[in-house]
Amino acid sequence: MKILFIHGLASSGAYKMADSLRILLKPCEVIAPDVPIEPDKALALLQGICREQRPDLVVGLSLGGFWAQKLRGQRKILVNPSFHISRLMRTMVGEVEYLSPRADGAASFTITPEICDAYEALEATQFEGITPEEVQLTRGLFADADERVRCGDEFELHYPGRGLSYPGTHLPNFPELKKYLVPAVGEMLQNE
Repeated sequence: MKILFIHGLASSGAYKMADSLRILLKPCEVIAPDVPIEPDKALALLQGICREQRPDLVVGLSLGGFWAQKLRGQRKILVNPSFHISRLMRTMVGEVEYLSPRADGAASFTITPEICDAYEALEATQFEGITPEEVQLTRGLFADADERVRCGDEFELHYPGRGLSYPGTHLPNFPELKKYLVPAVGEMLQNE
């Protein structure tokens, strides 16, 4: 079994959640790429991985949840997805340091107004084309004390009955992943 993990903003495939998933979901292979900040490059990379690697499940955290939601036809779990990341990005225009190491050694990236505009354009159409089958392919996990993102109600409008609340904050820790994400992964893979 293969799982594609998509990290959040200012992070990388080396983010600790990827390692946690490797431990918790053994013997599954966890693919965790460094996703570019430019939305066209990010989506092309992720769609290419899905075509070539054919993951059994996609798990996306925060901005990664936004990207996972865009991967139509894939089984996916969105963890505290950020459906309106452009709003946050507009407060961060300029050079931003990565919070975890990148494979290419980059220590920072640049958010421009043009990048913010490109994300906003994607956000405007992100829920188009959701079929009943797509709803069944999608689950959401939402921390009840999320200090950064609150998109559970919006998720529920488009994926009714497919969200689950859990006690925690925006970035889930190992025990939360074990208690709440692992059973959701099992459920999604069992329905394959």
